[in-house]
Amino acid sequence: MTEPSKWARIIAADPDHSQRYIERFKIMEAAGHDLAGEVRTVDAMVSRGSRILDAGCGPGRVGGRLHALGHDVVGVDVDPALIEAAEADHPGPVWLVGDLAQLDLPARGVAADFDVIIAAGNVMGFLAPSTRVEVLRRFAAHLAPDGRAIIGFGAGRGYEFEEFFADLEKAGMVLDVPLSTWDLRPFTPQSDFLVAICRRA
Repeated sequence: MTEPSKWARIIAADPDHSQRYIERFKIMEAAGHDLAGEVRTVDAMVSRGSRILDAGCGPGRVGGRLHALGHDVVGVDVDPALIEAAEADHPGPVWLVGDLAQLDLPARGVAADFDVIIAAGNVMGFLAPSTRVEVLRRFAAHLAPDGRAIIGFGAGRGYEFEEFFADLEKAGMVLDVPLSTWDLRPFTPQSDFLVAICRRA
């Protein structure tokens, strides 16, 4: 049996957590915060109409904007409340409830040939530690031959960057470009955030 993610344990203990999370981003957007950094990075890396998997999509903040830019978007999240919000606020993409550690979109009628898989919002930090390599393996399996996975998460969340780099190798993936921000600043040993652009080995 797959170990439940940290997020699944949080919402099991506090069912109102998801709604507060949804509202938090609406408040930030209304206050004028820039919430589209990930979107600009992904959109610059692909041609119009690309197939994009928003892994750990939450309420659709990233995938919804990418769809509005003309991309073919599928979003997957373990939290049904977040998927419900994504469907309500960002119609158009395919939004699916699912555990990334059991990701098998072809079994659900969705082709596994994504040009980009984006995992933003500290998704990796919310995974159960025992599932991290398996999630990365499943990312690799869902990429088109020349597709890329773009994975962003912060330090201090229980998943050290060096451990992540080792897990990529175990999962059959290669780190092409490490960055420290979504606006493409170089990654250094002092960076407290990682944006990893990866591909299948």
